[in-house]
Amino acid sequence: MVRVVLVALVAVSAYLIFELGRIKAGYDTIEARNVEQAHINHITKLDAEISELKQEAAILATNIVVDREMYKAVEANLAPLQAKIQEQRDAIAFYRGIVSPSDGNSGLRVQDLKFTRGKAEREFNVRLVLVQAMKHDRKVSGNVNLSIVGDQSGIETTYAFTQLLPEGAERAWVFSFRYFQDFDRQVVLPDDFTPERINIEVRSKTRSISSIEESYVWTISQS
Repeated sequence: MVRVVLVALVAVSAYLIFELGRIKAGYDTIEARNVEQAHINHITKLDAEISELKQEAAILATNIVVDREMYKAVEANLAPLQAKIQEQRDAIAFYRGIVSPSDGNSGLRVQDLKFTRGKAEREFNVRLVLVQAMKHDRKVSGNVNLSIVGDQSGIETTYAFTQLLPEGAERAWVFSFRYFQDFDRQVVLPDDFTPERINIEVRSKTRSISSIEESYVWTISQS
């Protein structure tokens, strides 16, 4: 028992000497525990902030996805609206050209002439719009003569509209209107012919309304 007591006393003395040495060295156990607890509390707070930031990031990511979908929806709806506005602007410009053209000249005029590709390789659709500008007190009647000038084997060649018609197509091209009239016709060009210019003559058979002749560079429209 004496030995046990002596061993215990030695151990306690050693611990007390160890603690005394730490105290002399400036180490405070209580303060150390307080600092440790403060670090634990700070870590716990940071973990909470990290969790909150992760939730905010998830919400932002969701909002970004929602915003993208909304943007796509708005963009999808915007394109048809812009196309509709453009159609209305084109219609306004068209009717303005009939009622009050920018050059102030009355009478017959070619409002629009477009060539677009047809179903076959050398087939083209012809869209022609004729208008009677400013004066609409009488109908204007007559016929259209159209020819295409181009290069064929190095020689300048002119083809009349009637030479380029598809089989079975109506040969006559007559018009009769008070305000405007539009036409859709087709032509088929020879394989070795390169078109360069379109000549069009709108012959009026109505007294006091003059015929017109126009020439255009050959171009292909998308629509």
